[in-house]
Amino acid sequence: MTAFCDVAFLLLSFFIMATKTKPPEAVSVVSPTSVSSKAPNEKDMVTVIINQNGKVFLTMSEPDRKQQVVETVAKNKGVSLSASDLAKAKNMEFFGTPITQLSSFVNLPADKIKGDLLPGIPAVDSTNNEVTDWMRAVYEVYYGETMNLFVKGDVNSKYPAFKQVVDAFKKNEMMKFSIITNSIAVPKDSELAKEAKKENAK
Repeated sequence: MTAFCDVAFLLLSFFIMATKTKPPEAVSVVSPTSVSSKAPNEKDMVTVIINQNGKVFLTMSEPDRKQQVVETVAKNKGVSLSASDLAKAKNMEFFGTPITQLSSFVNLPADKIKGDLLPGIPAVDSTNNEVTDWMRAVYEVYYGETMNLFVKGDVNSKYPAFKQVVDAFKKNEMMKFSIITNSIAVPKDSELAKEAKKENAK
């Protein structure tokens, strides 16, 4: 019994030391709730984030895609980036700056790469909506391949920012996207619960 306890404590100590805690998100977003139970496909993800102040950010799940998208958007807009800038872009958690400032953005110290400290991707109105340029680059990089497009908006964000993001999708013929929400249980007396009960009874 003593040997068993020793082994158990050794394993417990190992798992505590080996486990990595999830770091706090650099862009803080409180998602709205929904009764959907479908989890997002975390591979080939392209996510547009809108924080509570209406700032827009872009992230991708695949590091190589990040570099390719940054290289493409910079080329399309005539912005010069060095090989070092592109290598750093590959490891960025997200992008949230005007395209002309990309070089400065990828060279920021880690403590400055937080949503509240950054201007975000310009998406004020249709005349200055750089989300369109970013999504064009995303479209070119992912063309002919799998892409899962998501929007993650803060519950307190204003509609105009969301509209500019959707307009950017439309201009690049991206008509299919999902919205990330916090899942909750279906209310017992709701129509959705009644329909689910009928389906289960068949």
